[in-house]
Amino acid sequence: MEETTSNSIIQNSNQMLLTRNTLQTITADLVNKPTAASYLYPEKILQFGTGVLLRGLPDYFVHKANQQNLFQGRIVVIKSTSAGATDAFTQQDNLYTLAIKGLEEGKEISSYEINNSISRVLTANQQWKEILKSVENPTLEIVFSNTTEVGIVMSNDLIDDNPPASFPGKLLALLYHRFVHFNGDKDKGLTIVPTELISDNGSKLKKIIFDLALHNKLSTDFQEWLASANDFCNTLVDRIVPGALSPADYTNTTALLGYEDQLMIMAEPFRLWAIETTSERVKQRLSFAAADSNVLLVPAIEKYKEIKLRLLNGTHTLSCAIALLAGFKTVKEAMQNSAFNQFVRLLMNDEIGPSILSHTISATDINNFSSKVIDRFANPHLAHKWEAIALNYSSKMAMRNIPLLEKWYSKTTEAPALFALGFAAYLYFLKSDKTNGQYTRTINGHPIELQDDSAAFVFDAWQAPEHTVVKVLSNADLWGKDLTKYPNFKEAVAQKLELIMHDGAINALKTLEYEK
Repeated sequence: MEETTSNSIIQNSNQMLLTRNTLQTITADLVNKPTAASYLYPEKILQFGTGVLLRGLPDYFVHKANQQNLFQGRIVVIKSTSAGATDAFTQQDNLYTLAIKGLEEGKEISSYEINNSISRVLTANQQWKEILKSVENPTLEIVFSNTTEVGIVMSNDLIDDNPPASFPGKLLALLYHRFVHFNGDKDKGLTIVPTELISDNGSKLKKIIFDLALHNKLSTDFQEWLASANDFCNTLVDRIVPGALSPADYTNTTALLGYEDQLMIMAEPFRLWAIETTSERVKQRLSFAAADSNVLLVPAIEKYKEIKLRLLNGTHTLSCAIALLAGFKTVKEAMQNSAFNQFVRLLMNDEIGPSILSHTISATDINNFSSKVIDRFANPHLAHKWEAIALNYSSKMAMRNIPLLEKWYSKTTEAPALFALGFAAYLYFLKSDKTNGQYTRTINGHPIELQDDSAAFVFDAWQAPEHTVVKVLSNADLWGKDLTKYPNFKEAVAQKLELIMHDGAINALKTLEYEK
């Protein structure tokens, strides 16, 4: 997703704008300014996208390494879409402030970093020749991308298009131009590190690039160079980067720092970038990893995907309906309730964690990540709405949580009580009203339009309440298996559902036996 962050309030301010010239006049001790040497580093990275995730995670790591004199390289950015302008980057000499706000080990932190990792921002539709010229740079070694999950798709692009329409089309054209310019030099290939939030992002991008090379009838010499001189890495990124500060927070922050910044963005303290590689060539090129222990160059990223999917995403899903039924609007609001907070902690520690414990995922891995999830959920600077988490609720439950049941029951025959409560709350949340084909759940007078492919099925299941639990649990088409086959699970869900319906969500949480 490409976007620039702009604040209309800037137009009414008398404060100076962040630029390289005004940088020296910024005296606030709260903000870290880039070193003079870091402006002199050559361009080593070609980046597709100007969006906040890229600026808040990969570009953050590059900047951090540059300030430690480790990586010594800057980024030339390609803006691929016509949406948004590059004026702010031009006006600010590509400088932007990253405000890091949140909790670490329960303590609130705030820090501000002026990032100068970006050297240029070029627009593909207007500056394609200059972009082609940029890959003639012998110091170029790496490609970053974040074009959303719809960016890594096959197309019919031709490399002679000006420019090719798709991201893979553009990347292939640039790789081919580099191949021709350096006469197939095997040392001039690139390491491609996508950050799109799809599984096996590097492998999928690689296949598309090779298919496009065939579609363009490119030489076998190029295809051999593509395979041997270039590396495509699967990655996992994890950091919440909401983007622009709220108007009130922006006003307070600029007053505190003493300058305006049209590109200022916020990120949570937590950060993780797991990059799958066994190549020494890749490790040498990605030397910025040495600046932060949260950049992981590992032989396989499956462990980190599993931990994130189950402990972060899975906990969100299993606690979402309880929070909504209790009347909470945001995650941070719910975490301020002691009963809900305790439920989340025990859900991870007593059920999800033990389920995923394996020869590759240790108890230390689980405990460390779980404690960070608590900080992330409780972050007072994030307003993550439960209604947004509830979108496509059934498919999220099927993907994130149902596989945990198999893992749980492989270790015990006792029904997971906390999981059962979360599932019962999901069932009750989807007890909706139907009007003109739209399913709506009303809580405390507030209507929530359900956007769930299974809303109609669950609605029908509620027409005979005495059979609702069994009908939903036994739907193998929805869950991939008949969940009534798990010992005592349907009884546990039915009991928790009755408890929620009779006593309410918060009281149901309070009746849980927390000490085992």
